[in-house]
Amino acid sequence: MFVDRVLSGMRPTGMLHLGHYQGVLKNWVRLQHEHECLFFVADWHALTTHYDDVAVIEQNVWDMVIDWIAAGVDPSRAAMFIQSQVPEHAELHLLLSMMTPLGWLERVPTYKDQQEKLTEKDLSTYGFLGYPLLQSADILIYRANHVPVGEDQVPHIEFTREIARRFNHLFGKEPGFEQKAEAAIKKLGSKKAKLYEDLRDRYQEQGDDAALEAARALIMESQNIALGDRERLFGYLEGGGKVILPEPQALLTEASKMPGLDGNKMSKSYNNTIAMRDDADTVTKKIRTMPTDPARVRRTDPGDPAKCPVWQFHLVYSDDGRRNWVTEGCKSAGIGCLECKQPIIDAVLAEQGPMRERAEPYLEDPTLVRNIVADGCERARDLARETMRDVRESMGLGYT
Repeated sequence: MFVDRVLSGMRPTGMLHLGHYQGVLKNWVRLQHEHECLFFVADWHALTTHYDDVAVIEQNVWDMVIDWIAAGVDPSRAAMFIQSQVPEHAELHLLLSMMTPLGWLERVPTYKDQQEKLTEKDLSTYGFLGYPLLQSADILIYRANHVPVGEDQVPHIEFTREIARRFNHLFGKEPGFEQKAEAAIKKLGSKKAKLYEDLRDRYQEQGDDAALEAARALIMESQNIALGDRERLFGYLEGGGKVILPEPQALLTEASKMPGLDGNKMSKSYNNTIAMRDDADTVTKKIRTMPTDPARVRRTDPGDPAKCPVWQFHLVYSDDGRRNWVTEGCKSAGIGCLECKQPIIDAVLAEQGPMRERAEPYLEDPTLVRNIVADGCERARDLARETMRDVRESMGLGYT
């Protein structure tokens, strides 16, 4: 509500694969040209399920950030930082935990789902139960209004909205709020002040949502008012108190269409991935040895592309003309499986070429990526400190 800001993060799992690129990073690259973007390494979140295996976290962090840069995330456009280097995340998580009902955490869909899937892990920890709240703190600390997520993550954003709503209800009632809000209206200038009051009346008396949006836009475009007054105007507009933590919106992203080498979802756990920075020989070998339609035992046997994992790659990388060539050639045995695979090899290598080129300077000089992350951490901390100042004050902790 305050600024047009996008926040997203990833757990440090090491070098990323083409499924990450197609499903997440291509979207990040697009978003950085349209919004203010903050992208963070969620290293604390890695501990919620892998607290007993921490040796690889540090190297995974740097490998992953290099892959972000290789994908085209631009340090001059987006802040890249590490969650644990911004301790305000932890402070906000702690303070939010004081007012979060236990039942809200237990009903998060992924809580029981992950316990059932990760049976080899002991997930009966507070960290695992509380990770959705830490995720909420990650978002709310930056007052981000857009969070790109897949369909399965939408409940986490709705949970965050509920947390923000509860926080604002409990702590947004500052003494003399209405008088301060009325004073803030005057600071808009006579013309804008009158328009704000008219729009507020239309919304509160008639439930006019268009008036609400128009009033929000009016507040956002007013440059001559302080952040605290801006928050009061938002709260006063909707008949509540001061909006300290704005509610984020889920920015739905399409699920990755990138299959694994065996036709299943591309995942390290399935050992079916192509890494973003795999060398050409490795990529060629992986694709050439992919399984195909079992019916094509011999070169002369006709096949069905729908039963072949390679076809799923053509859906990602090939145009209609190429797909028609594959369909006709496969069904008539006019082309062999290696002929079908070659355009995929060429397309993947062409996609990876710029990635390897962008990554090279950071692999040669690791201090470059560390400097980028240090700058991102500093930028993130500046925003986080500003939020925590308001949070502490609203909770009666602003006396230090």
